Amino acid sequence: MAMRLWLAAILCMLLILPGSALAQVYHWVDDEGVVHYSTGIESVPAPYRSRARALYASPPPAVPAIERSSLTTIPFTPGSPVIVSARINGLGPITLVLDTGADRTLVSPVALSRLGIPVVASGLAEVRGVTGTGPADVVWITSLEVGGAKAGPLAIVAYDGNLRQADGLLGRDFLDQFTVTIDAPNGRVTLAPH
Repeated sequence: MAMRLWLAAILCMLLILPGSALAQVYHWVDDEGVVHYSTGIESVPAPYRSRARALYASPPPAVPAIERSSLTTIPFTPGSPVIVSARINGLGPITLVLDTGADRTLVSPVALSRLGIPVVASGLAEVRGVTGTGPADVVWITSLEVGGAKAGPLAIVAYDGNLRQADGLLGRDFLDQFTVTIDAPNGRVTLAPH
């Protein structure tokens, strides 16, 4: 079971979306056939700009900035994946695996439906990993909360990663909003505001 969890995590670590959740995203293919995703047309190399295709537009209308709280501590069992309880748009909880290798937070469509959050795609994403490549939907959310740590709005990926222990992955789109400290010997992760 742990192997399936790690394989799914590896699959999702290779999400090929840009790190920024708040800008226009472009899909383009270089001369060697390698697929790329870039944030903003200016980040696409000039020779490929005419072939770049916009995937989705900017986020929904601006919402007030979400306050980030003080230090959040997440306990975990050393040697095991870090499992967190999270809330989306104030709803939940759902269970996510903390994955510092995933560019985006990934949540199964079933979990989003359970929260009453419609999977109305704001764009398309492609998930690529050791088990292959698959299409996914990009869904804008107002907020994501783990303990007292909040961030948003975010573009998350709605995709069934077949994780048995969790509803998805907590990616760098959320984690990069905080200073993340992983204390493996003592079994705790801390999220501190920048």
